[in-house]
Amino acid sequence: MPTHFTGPLGAAFGLSAASRPERRAAFARLLVDPARALPVVPAAERVVWTPGSGASPGGIDAVTVEAVLVRGEKDRGTPWPLPLASTAARLHRDGDRTAHEELVLGRQRRLSRAVVAAAVTLDDAWVDEVADGIWAVCEQSTWCWPAHDDAFATRGWVLPDRARPYLDLGAGEVAGQLAWADHVLGDALDARYPGLRARVRAEVRERVLDPFVARRDWHWIGLDGDVHNWNPWIHGNVLVAALRLLDDPADAELRARVVDLVVEGLDRYVAVLPADGAIDEGYEYWWNGACRAIEALDVLAHATGGALDALDPESPVPALRATVAFPHRMHLGGDWYLDLADGRARPPAGQPWHALHRAARRAGDEHALRHAASYRVPGEPVADEDSGLGRLLRAVTDVDWLEAGPAEAPLPRDVWLPSTQVLLARERAGTPRGLTLAIKGGHNGEHHNHNDVGSFVVASDGVPVLVDAGRPTYTAQTFGPDRYAIWTMQSSWHNVPEIAGTPQGVGEGFAARDVVPGDGALTLDLAGAYPVDGLQAWRRTARLERGAGHDEDRGGQRARGRACVTVHDAWDLDAAAPAAAVVHLMVAGDVTTSPGLLRVVPLGGATPVVVRWPEDVPVDVTVRRLDDPMLAEVWGETLTRLTLDVTDRTELTLVVEQDDTITQEGAL
Repeated sequence: MPTHFTGPLGAAFGLSAASRPERRAAFARLLVDPARALPVVPAAERVVWTPGSGASPGGIDAVTVEAVLVRGEKDRGTPWPLPLASTAARLHRDGDRTAHEELVLGRQRRLSRAVVAAAVTLDDAWVDEVADGIWAVCEQSTWCWPAHDDAFATRGWVLPDRARPYLDLGAGEVAGQLAWADHVLGDALDARYPGLRARVRAEVRERVLDPFVARRDWHWIGLDGDVHNWNPWIHGNVLVAALRLLDDPADAELRARVVDLVVEGLDRYVAVLPADGAIDEGYEYWWNGACRAIEALDVLAHATGGALDALDPESPVPALRATVAFPHRMHLGGDWYLDLADGRARPPAGQPWHALHRAARRAGDEHALRHAASYRVPGEPVADEDSGLGRLLRAVTDVDWLEAGPAEAPLPRDVWLPSTQVLLARERAGTPRGLTLAIKGGHNGEHHNHNDVGSFVVASDGVPVLVDAGRPTYTAQTFGPDRYAIWTMQSSWHNVPEIAGTPQGVGEGFAARDVVPGDGALTLDLAGAYPVDGLQAWRRTARLERGAGHDEDRGGQRARGRACVTVHDAWDLDAAAPAAAVVHLMVAGDVTTSPGLLRVVPLGGATPVVVRWPEDVPVDVTVRRLDDPMLAEVWGETLTRLTLDVTDRTELTLVVEQDDTITQEGAL
């Protein structure tokens, strides 16, 4: 294992050449006292913890506090959620992981609500509620989610090995939550529950900090170069736990050691973050990947008195500043985003926007700042407990976020991300009105991959019409050997061809070739994504024609000066190769078809669209009922797939336009 930081953080912090003992000595010298190490003041600071008028620098946000208290009051007097052996074992019996995880997360959300209520009121009854929650979590047999624990793989157990704690996302989240609760309410807990804080420290040491140090083969560390969102998510929580809970002077050396390993781990993540800041897992996973890294480094900057600040505008880590722009670059309009991999086209709007706002302030990115502020609605809560206690506490104590006024989302006109080969183009900057085109190249070995090389999305007024379905609820199958038996993961349910009855292959080797971006356009060859002998090329060009001077014959109809999206495919198959080929289109909304024509009334009242192709192309229509709640929440009851049979052709052109003459009544 290398003993030097070889990535960008090592360079930014001036530690690239330092030995491990030298680094740990530097951390021991730079780290502030544990009582001041986290960037939220304790509840004893009543000037801060007295609710203000909603944006008062003299207090936290009253609207958020009131909402949390209302939910917390409903909790009190009711049994705490109780994860059971039977709910944990369901993963290995029927594949259901959600039921158990919701019990665990329900317990943690309730504890977060209680911490805020106790911090605001310092009422003994709320401190009791916090103590009950902490005690329940400490008594929980494992903090690891069953889907991640290795006891089944190593011993055939359907329940965890208590003597061998597994450090995953769930365990990290609990350790971080307990550290934040201890930091904010330490004095109140000591006064009313002497000994409880010692229990917290013992449990976090045994379940998280000691395993983190003792085992250096955790897959999420990224020693093999495959670094994904687990890395910053877990490292960030370990950092918070070590900074606050290793507060015994006898633990000073261990504290520096853990911080050293955390920064080394984060260095691996930042090292593979591309220069354009893109996340191959897509927008929704940015919040629990790159954003987690930014938040962890923000905590580190605070804990070192600003000495180690990777987000400083002068810091030589440009990828960190670039990734701050990723969310607004993937924005289609409203609550709709370009969904790649396991993301959703309409993810929950309640993201930790304060974290993006804070990062944008520090990185000096005005567009990212506006994007975050566009979700700051005066009179509404600034955060909730769903994102975790640390994020909730940061939100309600961030004065700049509380004072942020509403802003318009930037909605850039053109986006090209070479690392993921994703292009997005809209008619005009600053507005979702009109058509937006997005298309990706990439490969089929990306994190949370769907087989979607060459797939495209077209949105009308920011609402997807030709769509990527996204992902259903996670089960044991999602990350198992049968992942690609799930229909949403297959290329057959994306906007790509199927050749000789063969969908795209799985793995990094199945990739786009000859990818060339242009003005509102992307050209690429999809042949490399298909394990089809005799397929020489399948060249696709997707283009947004913005309307100026546009004059084109479309099946006998001409349109001048009107924006459209064109997708042109041309392919070469050996004469001896099977010639059967189809092109799939996934459609959301109410649809009507006729020869050579698709009419769609999109979701949410967006301007209808028409899609045209040659009238002699046979079309099969499949209506897919969405029985998964996660998919139905985004798309409603159904999605429609059109299958265009192009067996007897060597090229196909699709043209998409808005058509405001179509009404809801006119669609089927």
